[in-house]
Amino acid sequence: MAKRDYYEILGVAKNASADEIKKAYRQTAMKFHPDRNPGNKESEEKFKEAAEAYEILSDQQKKARYDQYGHAGTSGNGGFGGGMRMEDIFTNFGDIFGNSGFDPFESFFGGSRGGREKGRGTRGSAIGIRVTLTLKEMAEGVQKKLKIKKYITCEICHGNGAKDKNSFHQCTTCNGSGYVRRVTNTILGQMQTTNTCPTCHGEGQTITSKCTNCHGDGRIYGEELITLDIPAGVADGMQLSMSSKGNAGERGGMPGDLIITIDETKDAELTREGNNVIYELHISFIDAVLGTTVDVPTLDGSKTKIKVKPGTQGGEIHRLKGKGFPSINSYGKGDQLVHINIWTPKNLSSEEKVMLEKLQHSANFKPQPDKNEKTFFAKMKGYFTSSE
Repeated sequence: MAKRDYYEILGVAKNASADEIKKAYRQTAMKFHPDRNPGNKESEEKFKEAAEAYEILSDQQKKARYDQYGHAGTSGNGGFGGGMRMEDIFTNFGDIFGNSGFDPFESFFGGSRGGREKGRGTRGSAIGIRVTLTLKEMAEGVQKKLKIKKYITCEICHGNGAKDKNSFHQCTTCNGSGYVRRVTNTILGQMQTTNTCPTCHGEGQTITSKCTNCHGDGRIYGEELITLDIPAGVADGMQLSMSSKGNAGERGGMPGDLIITIDETKDAELTREGNNVIYELHISFIDAVLGTTVDVPTLDGSKTKIKVKPGTQGGEIHRLKGKGFPSINSYGKGDQLVHINIWTPKNLSSEEKVMLEKLQHSANFKPQPDKNEKTFFAKMKGYFTSSE
């Protein structure tokens, strides 16, 4: 099923401010909050869906990629809609629920935090890589497997940073909850807020003996084999995002994102212009006069025949409908534009020169341009405008 538009999920316009997006997310999340809809799987999915939308739209860089490329700009595994736990949503966006009058952890998970996994540590940083693609790969989409050097979760302690399961001590500041409540008196009465514990930073516990492999960080520097699914229609310089595929966080914190920048390999025969692809066809003067049939290369690597009609002029353009790049944000494809160039020989034999001199003064060989015919630049402008 196609993913819904993030702006539609939160009910905001594209030009909405950061505060408007945050307010809309809070309202949507509170509406579908699991505590208010116990046992309702549909509400739970909408709660996660809203969190995914907010995660993208609240980040300026991710929002810019989404605005330009749609869901393709945020493609990849991970993300709140891709298997993220409820606790991860509360951990990252818990401040939004802070003034709602209830503890999001206790209300949803029930009771204290002692019976479940504690809050997680510092989130990992993002990683940027560049991937070079051919025009064919960009037109059809491609899967790439890459080994990426980065911080990965420690396999010994599984990211918690402790020597063993007995190397923890409950935080005395928050009594293991990871959060502290503060009650303040205002003219409107008492106001209660819930904030991350300043002692354990939300983990609910402190480490008494560190893991000897990662020295308590919960991660080590290594490498990971990552599969990139590049969608069809990407362009040179475009950035894609894979959630949770960046550096692992400290002590089990959420991983950062992986940002993939697309680099285009220049093709020996074809060039790209938007969603159109251009081929420069060179024919002889004789073929232009008499007409001919030629094979031209296409994006998929095959050849297609085109007919050059008798009397073809230099600068004419043949359009091969639908032979260009697919649009990454909508339906339809660009075209292949074959630009006719008439090649003029620079060296002639004596016999060839005599033959051409006989035709030099023939009326049919004197230029007779059609004044209504568009110039080459006007033609090109018209082709690109009509294909948008």
